[in-house]
Order: sequence, then C-alpha cells, then structure tokens
Amino acid sequence: MTGRPEALFPLFATLEGLEGVGPKTAQLLAGLDIEKPRDLLFLLPHSGIDRRLRQSIRDVTPPTAVTVEVEIGNHLPPRQRGRPYRVLVRDARQEFQLVFFHARGDYLQKLLPTGQRRLISGKVELFDGVAQIVHPDHVLRPEEAATLPAFEPVYPLTAGVTQRQVQKAVAGALDRRPDLPEWIDPTLKAQRGWPDWAAALAAAHAPSGMADLSPSAPARERLAYDELFAHQLTLALARARARRKPGVATAGDGRLVGKVLAGLPYAPTGAQARAIAQIAADMAANARMNRLLQGDVGSGKTLVAMAALLTAVEGGGQGVLMAPTEILARQHAEGIAPMAAAAGVRVALLTGRDKGRERSKRLSDLAAGFIDILIGTHAVFQRDVEFRDLRLAVIDEQHRFGVAQRMALGEKGHRVDVLVMTATPIPRSLALAQYGDMDVSLLDEKPPGRQPVVTSLAATERMEEVVARLKAQVAEGRQAYWVCPLVEESETVTLTAAQSRFEALRAALGEGVVGLVHGQLPPADKDVAMADFVAGRTRVLVATTVIEVGVNVPNATIMIIERAESFGLAQLHQLRGRVGRGTGASTCLLLYDAPLGDAAARRLKLMRETDDGFRIAEEDLALRGAGDMIGTAQSGLPRFRLADLERQAGLMEVAQSDARKLLVDDPSLAGTRGQAARVLLWLMEQDRAIRLLQVG
Repeated sequence: MTGRPEALFPLFATLEGLEGVGPKTAQLLAGLDIEKPRDLLFLLPHSGIDRRLRQSIRDVTPPTAVTVEVEIGNHLPPRQRGRPYRVLVRDARQEFQLVFFHARGDYLQKLLPTGQRRLISGKVELFDGVAQIVHPDHVLRPEEAATLPAFEPVYPLTAGVTQRQVQKAVAGALDRRPDLPEWIDPTLKAQRGWPDWAAALAAAHAPSGMADLSPSAPARERLAYDELFAHQLTLALARARARRKPGVATAGDGRLVGKVLAGLPYAPTGAQARAIAQIAADMAANARMNRLLQGDVGSGKTLVAMAALLTAVEGGGQGVLMAPTEILARQHAEGIAPMAAAAGVRVALLTGRDKGRERSKRLSDLAAGFIDILIGTHAVFQRDVEFRDLRLAVIDEQHRFGVAQRMALGEKGHRVDVLVMTATPIPRSLALAQYGDMDVSLLDEKPPGRQPVVTSLAATERMEEVVARLKAQVAEGRQAYWVCPLVEESETVTLTAAQSRFEALRAALGEGVVGLVHGQLPPADKDVAMADFVAGRTRVLVATTVIEVGVNVPNATIMIIERAESFGLAQLHQLRGRVGRGTGASTCLLLYDAPLGDAAARRLKLMRETDDGFRIAEEDLALRGAGDMIGTAQSGLPRFRLADLERQAGLMEVAQSDARKLLVDDPSLAGTRGQAARVLLWLMEQDRAIRLLQVG
C-alpha cells in the first residue's frame, strides 16, 4: 500500500462538503485544530446535558437544564430600549418566563405563538424569586420531540462556533465513516469488551449519560487504545529499523571496568550491576544501541555511564558524555576524574568557553585518538570536532536534547551506540510515550552509604526560629542551601526576593558566611559563588532556581525551600536530592505560607512521606496532568486527541507490548491484521511510520 487507502478518502476531504459548514465556519474550526472530517470524528464531547422531558420545572433544582412542554401565554415586549423581551409560559404545574435580549418581536411571535404548545429546553434560573429561562437552547413543536436527544453531548468550542454547528458537522462526519478491518488483537478486544471502530465512534458521540463520558467507558477506551497503539507501532517500527541498521560491535574485556569497580568503597547495587550488564550486551551486539538509563536522584547513574564509556575504550574506541549545561559538564568531569585515573584512561573537557590554541590542541588530540573520553556541552556537535573512532555517546538529561540532536551525534561516529540518562523519574506511561523506541534500564535502588533525607514542614511565621537553628548548625560546621521561591510575576521580583533573603541571612549569620547565585549573574560570578560554596568558604548558598544548584557538595546537609508550595513535586524532589550526598545525616525543610490549598497540602505531605522519585512522579502526573509535567512543547511528548495519559495510563503498556509483538510476528505488516494496522497508521496520520514501512 503506497498511498492513503481509498476507504479513508471521505475522511480526508475538505470540511466544506459537510452540512452547515461553509468557508467561514471551516476557517473558525481550524481554531480547534479541525481541518477535515477525520478531525471532527476525534473531537469527543467533554460533557453532556440531560434533556429528558419533565412534567414541570418544579422537578429540578435551579440553576440547571430542563426540558418541559408549555402552553404559551402573553408576550411582554420591553417598554424601553435595552430591556429584555419576556414571554409568559405555563407547564403542567407552574408558570414562568422566557427571557430574550436584543430580540425582534416579529421573530419571537412566529417562534412562540400565543395559545400554542411548544417543547422548551434550556437553563432554568431564579431571578428575584421568579423562575425564568434566558434564551432557551431548543424550541420545538410537540411532534418534533423525538429529534431532541435525552442526553445532549457538549463539545469543546472556539470563538464564533456554536454547539449546534459542531453537532451538525460531527453528524455529517459520522455519516462518512467507512467500515474498516479490525487492527486490535481479537483476544484483547474480547477481553476488554470493546466495540468495533465505527460503533465506538457512534457511541462516543451519542452518550446516554455521564458514565459514557468517562475515560473507562468501552467506546472511549477503545478509541484511546487505537491512538496509543498507532503511536507505539510507529515507535516500534523506528526501533525495529534502528536494530536492522548494523552498528559496530564493541566488545569490552572488562579490564578497565574491573579496575574502577575494585577501587570503589562498596559494591555496586543490584540495579547498577544489571544496567552495566545490559549496556555491555547491547554494545557487543551488531545492532546499534538506543537505551534509556532512568534513575532517581542519587541512584548512581554516573558509575553506570562510566562503565559504558570504559567498555567503548576497552573495545578500542572513544566515548563522549554530553551534559546540558557547562556547570554539569564540569561536575561530570570532576566526578569521573578519579575513576579515569584508576582505569588509566585519558579524559578531556570541551565547552563553549574553550578558545584558540588550547581548543585546537584538544581537537587534534581527539582526532588522533589521544583522548579516550570527551566530556562537554553541545559544543561537541560543532563541525570541527572529529573523533578517531567514536563508539558511544552518553547524553545526560534527555529533555534538553531533541531527537534531531541525537541523530546529529550519531553521525559523528560510525553508527555510534547511544545511551540517554535522565534523572527525572517519569511515570511509566509517559516514559513509554516519549521513549517508546528505546530500551530502558531502570536504577531503582539507592547505593549503600546514601543517607535518607529527613523532610519536615514549617509555616513561614516560624522564620526567626528557622534562622536561629540554621545559625547553630552552621556553627557546628554544616552547610546549607536556601532556595528562594519562584515568584510568578517576574524575574525581577524573584531576584528582589532572593536579594533580600541573602541580606537578611548575612545580617543574622555574619559577613562572608552566605553566598548568592541567581539566573542574572554573569557565568564567571556564578562559578565563583559555586566554587566558594563547594570549597566551604561560604556556609550557606542562597539560590533562585533549581538549575544553578545542579552541583554535588557532599558536605551540604541542609536544604531549606522557601514558599515550597510554589514549586511542583518534581522540582521539590530534585532540590531535595542535592543533599544527602555525603556521609552526614541530611534534612530538608519545606517552608510554606499558611493556609495551604488542598493540592499544595497534598504535594508537601507526599514529600514528607516518601523519597521514591517514581512514586512522586506518578502522583505528580495525577495532580498536574501530562502536558504540564514535562512541558509538552519542548519535550517531544506527542499530543493525544483521544487518549488521556493520566486516566488511561495502563493502556500505554498494553499498546507497547502489543505493537512490538505484532512486528515480531509480521515485520512488514503484510498479514491480515498487519494490513489493518497500516490503515490505522494512515488514519492516525502517523506519517513517520508509513515512511519507515516504505523505506522498509
């Protein structure tokens, strides 16, 4: 199948062929991302209105929607301009008013002739004790009663488009839906009790009550699964294709890794040993490695990354480690230096700051193979950076590097293996959505010797007490971070807050004890402030954002977060992970402004209860939603129209294993179900997958 299947043509035509959709409406619908009939099918109602016929408005509690049959009484046109037009009506038990603003009397006389009966549906409200319906949604003759659904779906709208227009357009799109072959595994479909595709669409657009709008309603669940399955099938095709591309088999002999492990004060955790073995096996295979190393704060990712880099060197090649910021690149270089010394390998750092002769020397050493492991920022992407034999690229903190950069890096070496590290625990459903084409190694144990961080809460009014305790702890030789709130209004307000906190602490603790870092500091000053804190010259570091605190200071054992309720869970967890890195017992104090809202109270309570980043991430997803959580725009997280990642998370795993299994059974999607899956890929506009199949 080279082009879009003919059965789908009607769904990919223009909107203007649909009833009630002219050029103007079509243009307005684009505001809802609706450009063709297919998009209307996937615009599901988000709520509904009960339109069942009642005897009287007395049967409901205003304000609410009601449908009643009435006898029309007198018309009361407004006495002066700008006043409403009223029509008196009576149902089986009560008289009330219909109210219209800016209405034409002749039109209303025709719509509501005195003495006749009509069906009225709209929102009944009490105004000064009088029941009224302002601008009824529906006015019908009694014989038209059957045209009004008992439960009317309500769609998301955009400026200039009414419910009536969307409902009509959706009905037109539903008339065009073809019968398509089934792409869902028959056993799974029967197990879940899911309807066929066409029936699922009809049901999703004609809910009979609130239960049909829930993400767990069979029709909605099936449509969500279709979308997730198409997405996972695309990732599985990309993965299968990458695996078919020959890589370079890099077999390590373990001598360098062995030296490093022998020099450690304790044995690696089971999770570290497992990840090291998985990576070594991937590198030794002929296919290119594309693996994600996901570990919580302090789970020991650096050791695993170093073992992978050393494996590349053992196999006769070079490795590169890339970090998103210069501070983090330097930190990696410092963390790796003792291991590199133990193994006897040569490591160099390359950042955007390196200029002139020093830079040229480093580049010629790299090209000649005198440097085994290069550590740097995105500066390693530049044209003039050439390796003698690059085998492995380790990328730290995936969010900052897009797929395109991963590919650019891949071109640096001959079919280089890629290992992506992320310290942000991501709930399983999001990890699969974002990294479904990768194989995952999980570090879910903390190395021995890591002290748990005790977390406590205090209200801001106890500030004096907090500062007094801090003073005593600093006198005992301890070091602390003090993180200032993220003030929403502006960068300048945040800075003022940090500046005044810095001054207040300096006054309380003494000159030269307190340092300050914030986003507006020139990089050189930031480095000095950091270096002073790392060396212990300053005892307390006041900082604005998370990013600047991406350093490793084992002696820092206190983390104070001011206005903790203004931070998200993931941020709080990352910040807390900055302490507890040495042997001393560590504490994290969350200062909040009372009273706390429900969501904030839940967040802070969870922080006190657990330091399991994965549990925190799952909660965060439930509280904030997927888009917010990773900042969808920059994360490359797909936008799903039908699936709800928070409430249908379990479906993602099913979709991934199902998609991978289908490709194992039918790699070119040529069988009956494979052909049906191809139609699904066209329907869901997974062009990338279609290209992969055609290149095949």
